[in-house]
Amino acid sequence: MPNPKNEKLIVLVEKMPAFPKSVQQVVQLTSDINASPKDIVRVIECDPVMTVKILKAINSSFYGLPQKITSVQKAVVYIGLNTIKNIALGVAAMGMLNANNKANFNTSNFLLHSLTTAAISKMLAERIRLSSTECGDCFVAGLLHDFGKVVFAEFMPDEFKLALEKSKEQQLPLHQTELEFIGLNHAQAGKMLAEKWELSDLLIDAIANHHELDHSPNVLRDCVFAANQISKQMQFGDGGNPLIEAFPEPIVNRFGLTFSAMCDSLGNLEPVKTEAQSFINL
Repeated sequence: MPNPKNEKLIVLVEKMPAFPKSVQQVVQLTSDINASPKDIVRVIECDPVMTVKILKAINSSFYGLPQKITSVQKAVVYIGLNTIKNIALGVAAMGMLNANNKANFNTSNFLLHSLTTAAISKMLAERIRLSSTECGDCFVAGLLHDFGKVVFAEFMPDEFKLALEKSKEQQLPLHQTELEFIGLNHAQAGKMLAEKWELSDLLIDAIANHHELDHSPNVLRDCVFAANQISKQMQFGDGGNPLIEAFPEPIVNRFGLTFSAMCDSLGNLEPVKTEAQSFINL
């Protein structure tokens, strides 16, 4: 029998805009080890709006390059294809946020939380010496892990507002109160968004299970889980979930550190927040 909750979610997700075709093509090409950098540059340059936004991002203080970059081709040389992909995804994702949603969900705070989680997730991936491609994927997973909340804020604002309020007032996990008021949680919605955006299976799994650590081994998901807690601990923005979770045993084993020890070892993370804010203000 069809699941009415899943059918409702399908309808909601279908209302969300797709990523621009150029961004989808960039994601697909950068995941192909045989893809030519020239092909990726060509795709971006055929989208003048995306080209302008990417060059604006690259020349911002977020990257702090020593000279102005005037073409996507030069950008690839200076910062690499994976970073170009991250910028394209970041710009596209930011364009989907509606600041005037009826749930009173603060999208500026949400975006700051998402970007800092992305940056910290990439830092953690680098610490455990994942490949440059995997580190880039950890950034993307961190950026998009909570985007199911955007679906709820836009298309189920009354129910989502109640979930946000109960989560805050009673210090309950937001994904738990979402189930109560909506019947689905943002990780489930995020999974369907990631599928709609044609992301890789590992990315889809990381987004779908960033609250379910016993689901399956996934290093991307583990980096996102850890980064999510660290971003909340540092009060970098606000994704609507007030609870900060200690590292369970699988996460401690993955990184070799408890939550407090990890926070101490990372040192001053304020530059991460500053860089994320500069990206938001493009």
